[in-house]
Amino acid sequence: MKTYLTQHLFDGVQMHRNMHLQVDEGLIVAILPASTSPLEADESLDGLVCAGFIDTQVNGGGGVLFNHEPSFQSLQTMMRGHTKFGTTTMLPTLITDSGTIMQKAATAVKQAIETSLPGIAGMHFEGPHLSLAKKGIHPSEHVRSISDVDLMTFTRSDIGKVMITIAPENVPPDIITDLVKHGVVVSLGHSAASFDLVQGAIEAGAIGFTHLFNAMSGLTAREPGMIASALTDPRIFAGLIADLHHVHPINCKLAYHCIGPSRLMLVTDAMAHVGSDMQSLPWLDSTITKVGNKLVLEDGSIAGSCLDMAGAVKNMFDLLSAGLPDDQPNDVLSEVLNMASQVPANMLSLSDRGELKPGNRADFVLLNDDLQVKACWIDGKVVFDHLT
Repeated sequence: MKTYLTQHLFDGVQMHRNMHLQVDEGLIVAILPASTSPLEADESLDGLVCAGFIDTQVNGGGGVLFNHEPSFQSLQTMMRGHTKFGTTTMLPTLITDSGTIMQKAATAVKQAIETSLPGIAGMHFEGPHLSLAKKGIHPSEHVRSISDVDLMTFTRSDIGKVMITIAPENVPPDIITDLVKHGVVVSLGHSAASFDLVQGAIEAGAIGFTHLFNAMSGLTAREPGMIASALTDPRIFAGLIADLHHVHPINCKLAYHCIGPSRLMLVTDAMAHVGSDMQSLPWLDSTITKVGNKLVLEDGSIAGSCLDMAGAVKNMFDLLSAGLPDDQPNDVLSEVLNMASQVPANMLSLSDRGELKPGNRADFVLLNDDLQVKACWIDGKVVFDHLT
């Protein structure tokens, strides 16, 4: 059992000052005002303590791309690459690939779940049932209609939370409904579908949109498209890559104002570069190169990101708080922190994390005044420490 004295603490609802945070056996036991607490602090944390970040779209990290090396060791490396940026839960994400690679990736996640590898909650299959017209960097030779073998993979009970990104023109509503009945989180993306087709997929049980604005049918005068559906339907969640390259800052603001901070979540779409010194990565018949804080193919098109969750929080906070009166930025910070923790937890029905309260997992992050990560805990254990 350990008790921390926190200078500032955001519990997911309210900002607090000078609180005792007590953890035991991986869980939060108590959060009490230090002025009236009977507890004695073992350690002081100077900065802001908040719930650990949850990233639902992580293609790689620490120099490893999951598609290239779909193994348990890769998952360990990816977690190490992301915990230094505050990620305490992730869904390792497989970009469209062959059935063989899908099975290897699922086996790796199964091993992670069985051994309780800290931070791995399940798996995100981004494809292969996408639209060729909106495939992005996904290899066209593996884009295909859904099969019984794919369904068996998605509905496995030994790989934790399963999220899939599909194009509704490639997966009929009855299959979406069946997937949802098996506990699969269905998200829509890489799609040229009409507004009506998208709405049909939502009626069938889809609850998410993958990397909003990117690789999806746009909003026009007489065809609202997928973007309009995402911005107007109160039943859905939407992931946003807030690296300010994938999505124009004004569109980030538009998503915030239309969808709101309770359903808009921050994602990284991180490639192997995050948490490493990697500059270039082979991809199909091209190379993904880091140019500044953007990843591009040889033709200049964007290919995933080198964004981390702390960076996403910082970008979104700076964007939304610019020009606000002095008494309002704290409210914006609370909302942005929840976009990185509570919202994805709610989307994935991970009721034991995403906010700090007794009984929840002791997954938390310590941030400095610039929203950089000073330390990170998973299950009450320090997994990254930049305090010394």
